[in-house]
Amino acid sequence: MTERHDLLRAENLSVSFPFYGGRIEAIRNFSLRISPGKVTALVGESGSGKSVFGRTIMDIESASAQIGGSVLFDDPAGVEGPIDLLSLPHDGRKIRSIRGNRIGMIFQEPMVSFSPLHTIGNQIEEALKTHTILSPTERHERVIEMLGLVGFSKPNKVFGMYPFELSGGMRQRAMIAMALICRPALLIADEPTTALDVTIQAQILKLLKDLQSRFDMAMLLITHDLGVVANLADEVVVVYRGEVMEAGPVDEIFRNPQHPYLKGLMAAVPHFDMQPGERLKPLRDIGVDGSRMLAKKKAAAEPDPGHPRSDILLSVRNVSKSFTARRSGFFGLGTPEKTLAVNDVSFDILRGESLGLVGESGCGKTTLSKILMRGLSADAGSVTFNGAEGPVDVLHAEKEDLKILRRKVQMVFQDPVSSLSPRMTVRNIIGEPLQIHEKGDAEKRTRIVEALTSAIGLERSALSRYPHSFSGGQRQRIGIARALALGPELLICDEPVSALDVSIQAQILNLLKDLKKELGLTYLFISHNLAVVNYMADRVAVMYAGRIVEIGPVETIMRSPVHPYTRKLLAAVPYPDLDRPLDYATVGSALKRPKWDAPFDDDDDRPESLAHADLGGGHFVLAQRNADARELRP
Repeated sequence: MTERHDLLRAENLSVSFPFYGGRIEAIRNFSLRISPGKVTALVGESGSGKSVFGRTIMDIESASAQIGGSVLFDDPAGVEGPIDLLSLPHDGRKIRSIRGNRIGMIFQEPMVSFSPLHTIGNQIEEALKTHTILSPTERHERVIEMLGLVGFSKPNKVFGMYPFELSGGMRQRAMIAMALICRPALLIADEPTTALDVTIQAQILKLLKDLQSRFDMAMLLITHDLGVVANLADEVVVVYRGEVMEAGPVDEIFRNPQHPYLKGLMAAVPHFDMQPGERLKPLRDIGVDGSRMLAKKKAAAEPDPGHPRSDILLSVRNVSKSFTARRSGFFGLGTPEKTLAVNDVSFDILRGESLGLVGESGCGKTTLSKILMRGLSADAGSVTFNGAEGPVDVLHAEKEDLKILRRKVQMVFQDPVSSLSPRMTVRNIIGEPLQIHEKGDAEKRTRIVEALTSAIGLERSALSRYPHSFSGGQRQRIGIARALALGPELLICDEPVSALDVSIQAQILNLLKDLKKELGLTYLFISHNLAVVNYMADRVAVMYAGRIVEIGPVETIMRSPVHPYTRKLLAAVPYPDLDRPLDYATVGSALKRPKWDAPFDDDDDRPESLAHADLGGGHFVLAQRNADARELRP
């Protein structure tokens, strides 16, 4: 048996960029080895230089980058031995013959990576046109074969579709097909599952694992998710500020971590075995100064014992919302197609609690949150907000009632980049709600803005800066401060940490917990990360296909789920624990709707056949009306 050499070896790599008359070093004295047929994970926080390394290998880094060191690529299909990729002419013929052919790359955001003007099939086929001499028929057959390998049940149909016609998970599958179409020796996967919900993530991980084994290719997995690393990697390299802190086999890294930075990353990850009251430990904690908050709640969070329903802040009853689209056809004259996004949803949010709302992308979570915020109108149902100033009919509020609703219900958005105006300073961003609602004079508004800035752990000097000069975590803190400016009673958090790395995520989650305690806030916390919901929520509602299929206390839902969908969600969570590997056998296909066991079957012809069975202790599950609640209990 012949010895297998390193497929890729980086030695003393350094990458720097010009910055205000000087240079900033993104990578310093960086060395890394990738073995053939193995998965090497590159782990670290945002800004640690992980993606810079991947782009440097592909020769797609900015022309202003100053690069030193060497990156040796020993292609098993080559005849000339190891090639120093950095010595090749920039964007020359040789590097172009390697990029996309012998080294493929999956980018973090597939929607940005695909051209919106060309079909999926044409864009995947382009790599074959560039790197092979196959005939058009052979290229088409190869693309159809690859689309089938990545999980599309109708690859011929997908070939002619455009990127915007696919969901996030399906676009990521198409991106994987494009990266693998030339059967590369090395695949670079840059955060391939960061923006995906838990079940789609599990499917993509299974797909990558199967394809990596099938093609015997090496993989460089760039990620900050230690759960993904534990389930996919053979070797792990931990990087901080462009330097390698620790490297070794995955078993040694997880069972016997040595460097304080790696131990800190592991302590920042929320998990299901946390004790009540236990806090996450971010690498850099931020203090919360709630004492200066002018909108601090006191008696508002206390229910009135004389009124049994006075503890309910928001009451949602039988809310439905559908969207109508047209089938493709000339001038949009096809038959209208109706999609029920929210289907007969009912629940209550109690004062001072955090209700977690979980489910896959497309289940109706965000649509429901927009209805609660009056961003969308509902087709049917009622929503009542029982604020300190009296009950408000959310769906029909006008004039003064609508102003009260706008003040008392605020939202923290998923993407802090697009939700903050790039043309406004932090002072103006946080102060804008105060000005719109005419709260106090200029001097009072200034005091409130300064108090909010201090409360979220930012210096006073941050007030004159613009959003682009802050990190992702700092931008999210600014969004939280803006949401708190009017002293809301209910805060709707729509995936507030999904785009953040583990340490920044821990900062934001601890901040939200502290603010809830200091200000008596009530949260509707929307997320697909069940470990995050387990840390933040008091109760959990599970949403599937527009309906609440299970709701109950967080301990019950996370440890004794009843509905098959809830069990499927929990089974798809990748644990950062080698002793609890992901059970790929339970991961179903996202491209077809599953069929549940008899008590939970949803008969499309008779939707009234389903009802919520009371299992006791505030635990309800959606089942057939004739199901015996005693038999449903775990």
